[in-house]
Amino acid sequence: MIDKFIEYIKVEKRYSPLTAQAYENDLYALCSFLNVEPCEFDPKNTTEDDIKAFLIHELDQGKSARSVNRYLSSFRSFWKYLLRVGYTDIDITARIISPKIEHQLPVFYKEEEMERATALESTDDDFVSVRDSLIIELLYQTGMRRAELLALKCNDVDYMLKQLKVLGKRDKERYIPVSDKLLQQVERYIEYRNALPRQENNGELLLSDKGKPLSKTTLYNIVHTRMSEVSTLKKQSPHVLRHTFATTMLDHGADINTIKTIMGHANLAATQIYTHTTFEQIRKEYKKAHPRAKK
Repeated sequence: MIDKFIEYIKVEKRYSPLTAQAYENDLYALCSFLNVEPCEFDPKNTTEDDIKAFLIHELDQGKSARSVNRYLSSFRSFWKYLLRVGYTDIDITARIISPKIEHQLPVFYKEEEMERATALESTDDDFVSVRDSLIIELLYQTGMRRAELLALKCNDVDYMLKQLKVLGKRDKERYIPVSDKLLQQVERYIEYRNALPRQENNGELLLSDKGKPLSKTTLYNIVHTRMSEVSTLKKQSPHVLRHTFATTMLDHGADINTIKTIMGHANLAATQIYTHTTFEQIRKEYKKAHPRAKK
């Protein structure tokens, strides 16, 4: 049944390949815990206690409440599917309570750190340097997700309308406005890209020096290396740059609905977490500056 469920969320629900793979991995992890092969897994032989035991096991192994909740979300979707197709009439996940998540404010880079990270762009004179600088700017100026950036194609860049066409979650398209300077960086990078001796891609914008589409691991390493040079944050990743985009926009007076649209959030609640980050900064400045707050 697992393979039919994965096919369902790919074709009918139009989930991205990465999301479908995550669901499959979660269900395979359950099978492994129950000591059964995925192809032989029969949901009718699984109980509520089995699911609870698996979740407790993952918590005991050091998994975060967020990760365990993701497992539970996958299982709930799977059993809803089973109900929908009439394979079962009992949802064994319905009464399971999700582990409580400690909400942490998103971390972000300071503006002066971003200035240092992009200070050497004008001196870049080889394919890798030009590409890596462009990656930092694209993430910082657009707030794109890592997967969205990797999927970006050359023809998704509209130089006339000064925008990028981005394919987000569940294949939803959105358009992100970009600056003239960023478009100039793209054009400069394209010159180096087109000069690569070999090309084995489908028009993806970001390539390795072998002419192949850039991998998510390579992209992560590029960001980690570049940002580690200017910041002492424990986490250095493309997602921190996404947080930085949103926080910077809010700090400079952008409307939260505009940020929501640019970032491709499904609802405003996902964007509002950044208002808390900004407010914490305001609180710190208030305590530091106001004479009454110091007492």
